[in-house]
Amino acid sequence: MPTNQHVIPEFKSEVDQVLEAILYLYTESRRITKELARRADLTSPQLAVVKVLEQVGDMSLSELSEKISAQNSTVTGIIDRMERGDLVMRERSKEDRRIVIIRLTDKGRELARAIPIPPMEILRSALGSLSAAEMGDLMRITTKLARHVKHIVHRDFNDTNSDRKPVSS
Repeated sequence: MPTNQHVIPEFKSEVDQVLEAILYLYTESRRITKELARRADLTSPQLAVVKVLEQVGDMSLSELSEKISAQNSTVTGIIDRMERGDLVMRERSKEDRRIVIIRLTDKGRELARAIPIPPMEILRSALGSLSAAEMGDLMRITTKLARHVKHIVHRDFNDTNSDRKPVSS
């Protein structure tokens, strides 16, 4: 598992500043989401479902799971609770009866409209302040970072044949 030891010493300060900025963005996003969810009497995952369905429209359970980065079984539980609250409904696909489509009810759509700008919109607005060149650089760098993190996670956390245990940094 990579540790801070692998950071070239002359870049340690910059690396720490970048990590601080990423953590700030993540923390603020979660804080805002929790507050918006609390105001709407929802959980954060329920808020994510409401806003995704509002923006994207009806989706299958697996599409929704992918959109909110959660396991199908987790999303099933979220949808069960939301269905009991009359926020969403399930409907079998007419094309493939094995597929269950999730859609907002009138009450769910009304709630979604009442919820102000989600955290992603705040980030979109902030990103809009970047120049085209800055945006290109940011996309290139974040894509490279995401690929590297995905590789590390796959190697160190998804290798079921390995007896290695993740080591804390």
